[in-house]
Amino acid sequence: MIFQTGTAIFENRLYIYYDAADDKIAAASLNLNDLLNELKKNSMKTLQKIKSKIVFLSTYPPTQCGIATYTQDTIKGIMDVYGNSISCEICDLVKSPKENPTQAFTLNTTDKDDYVRVAEEINNDNLVKLVHIQHEFGLFGGNYGDHLLEFLNVIKKPVTFTFHSVIQNPNPELKTFVKLLLSYSNSVFVMTNQSRDILIRDYDIQKEIITCVPHGTHVVVYETPEQAKRKFGFEDKKVLATFGLLGEGKNIETGLQALAKIVEKEPNVLYLIIGRTHPNLIVDGVDQYREKLEALVDELNLHENVRFINKYLDTNELLNYLQAADIYLFTSKDPNQAVSGTFSYAMSCACPLVASKIPHTVEVLTSDCGILVDIGNVDQFAQATLKLLSDDHLREEMGKNAFAKTRASSWENVAITHMNTYKTLIENETAIEFDYPEVQLAHIKKMTTELGIVQFCKISIPDLSTGYTLDDNARALVALGMHYKLTGDKDDLPYILIYVDFIERCQKPDGSFINYVDEHNREHIEQNAEVNLEDSNARGIWALGSVVALKDILPENIVHKASECFLKSLPWAETIQSPRSIGFATKGLYLYNSVIPNLYVSAIINKLNAKLVSNYEIHATKDWKWFENYLTYGNGILPESMLYAYLVTNKPIYKKIALESLDFLLSKMYTKKGFKVISNKGWYHKNEQPQEYGEQPIDVSYIIQTLNGFYNAFKNPLYKDHMKTAFNWFLGKNHLNQIMYNPVSGGGYDGLEKENVNLNQGAESTVCYLTARLIMENFKEAECKVIDLVKTKADMIINS
Repeated sequence: MIFQTGTAIFENRLYIYYDAADDKIAAASLNLNDLLNELKKNSMKTLQKIKSKIVFLSTYPPTQCGIATYTQDTIKGIMDVYGNSISCEICDLVKSPKENPTQAFTLNTTDKDDYVRVAEEINNDNLVKLVHIQHEFGLFGGNYGDHLLEFLNVIKKPVTFTFHSVIQNPNPELKTFVKLLLSYSNSVFVMTNQSRDILIRDYDIQKEIITCVPHGTHVVVYETPEQAKRKFGFEDKKVLATFGLLGEGKNIETGLQALAKIVEKEPNVLYLIIGRTHPNLIVDGVDQYREKLEALVDELNLHENVRFINKYLDTNELLNYLQAADIYLFTSKDPNQAVSGTFSYAMSCACPLVASKIPHTVEVLTSDCGILVDIGNVDQFAQATLKLLSDDHLREEMGKNAFAKTRASSWENVAITHMNTYKTLIENETAIEFDYPEVQLAHIKKMTTELGIVQFCKISIPDLSTGYTLDDNARALVALGMHYKLTGDKDDLPYILIYVDFIERCQKPDGSFINYVDEHNREHIEQNAEVNLEDSNARGIWALGSVVALKDILPENIVHKASECFLKSLPWAETIQSPRSIGFATKGLYLYNSVIPNLYVSAIINKLNAKLVSNYEIHATKDWKWFENYLTYGNGILPESMLYAYLVTNKPIYKKIALESLDFLLSKMYTKKGFKVISNKGWYHKNEQPQEYGEQPIDVSYIIQTLNGFYNAFKNPLYKDHMKTAFNWFLGKNHLNQIMYNPVSGGGYDGLEKENVNLNQGAESTVCYLTARLIMENFKEAECKVIDLVKTKADMIINS
């Protein structure tokens, strides 16, 4: 073994250790051969490019076809979720050699010898860990595309497939060929349950090797069609839409013929036909299919009711059009079409649908999302569309249901499903970890008015009727202060001031606070006279203390206002009894005392936490090291309170209880089955089994905040590992394998239930996600130091 500062080489691996707090190197290791080969091949300047690779055999943009777009979106989803751990490369499927290929590999599918050449090239790349073949029979040369076997006979990397077509009742030759393909892989992805069932029933494929993953969809910020129409000037129209690469299979004629009947009763309808004609159908510059449709518009006299958008739209523009649609018409006439991306995208944009009966729509489109009709039946299309046009409430509810139903199929969630299968196929699996999404404040700012942050949302639309609470504005103040400290973004300051002003507005003459203000800035006696308002009051103290702790960077007027409110609240703070209220208040008192040492504040911390010690001594037993006979919400705040009491007073009893109670809590949340949030369905009572499901972001955020405090105090790396595990819950490491945030806006989803995610993005959930995300951001700098250090070490090795 050769030791150098912070590094070691042992058994052909480079080991690194680094700790951000003590400026040591964190545990990391790399295969030395992979590192050296990549450095020699690419003269790399950063280690960030040295990742395991997945190669996709597929068509790819600028080729215009559904599989090319599907592969592009699949890769983007994987890179968005795992991009620091994995790299995706393309083996571009073409029908003639390319002079200047733009992808890592290019395969001429008409040349059998080229399949062997490409397989050998991939075999020679040590960083390639898996090959994913996007399979459609027409993509590869030969009978049923059997030229692909030339590749499979040579490739030595693990292989998986996505079957874009699964044909029912195959003849013996087709059945034998499909089984032969999968014998090289023992892994296949399909996009519908029906496709999976066909493989099992008609091809004798074992269900264990099949992964069913829905067609991916793009996450959008929910809005009503009325809101979306303003972008296009369609406010006075009822909008129908169809999109995709046009061709006979799309059967747009049915939609136009139905439209002629629709406008007799609804003359204000506009039918958007979005997308170019499939390039394979344009011969010598002649677009016969589009000319046919235009002639039909002339014949039916629909010029005022039809708009062709004859271009290949970028994703955002397409999604904007779909969100503006009151109804989506899915007119496909292929009864064997296994899956449709256009159908999935329409649902994900909250479009109610009138759809032809194909396998995908029959499986997915339930009656609460749209209406199924017979293929090509003009009367049924017209009647179903008129029914929806006549009922605004029905359309809105169907749109919301379609939107909710497709959240599980976001490209981020599809990426998680893919990776879970990839991990079972990759030999000697290297560490594949979640990336942290970009910090987004769009949703929290959208929820904030001049008065404060609104309490709840209907999906992502702030519900002003639910009013404002001290709880939410206090949490938002803490989070925006953290963001400002991290970024120095002056756009945060108006929001910080709004939240401070709200807390000041809620403060009563005795220093305590009301909790609720309605949308008209009125207090509601009944909601401000609850028996236990201690938690919300104590959160106010926490938030005010967090502002004072930033006195060196925040404007003086904001700090002065927060300080005055904080000091005014101290006499009330002395009287707190509730355990969690003590915890919240202690956090604020500690933050204030950390920058403005104050004996009175220290005395209150000691007084309050002595009550917690008493609670602990009453309830704690050998197997239940806790302050109460149950675990409810925000449990981490109790050991955290003990920690801050110890840091202020240096009393050993506080440290002892802090560590004991945290260890106990961690034992209930970090189990052999993984990270589990304490369920809000009856909570977790002493001597009883914990409840399942009903998990909320607040608990995940609080345990991350608690672990962060303990890590900063004691530098135990286990705490940092636990923080990472907990934050992965937001990123998809939960029982549904779904993300718990909106990556476009930064909204946090309200809860994780047994079978679904609650997609409402209220203030509490959004702020809790943001707070956790900001804490984790602080650790990214340490990871960058690891990369720089390994790069330096690698340079030394290569130069020697």
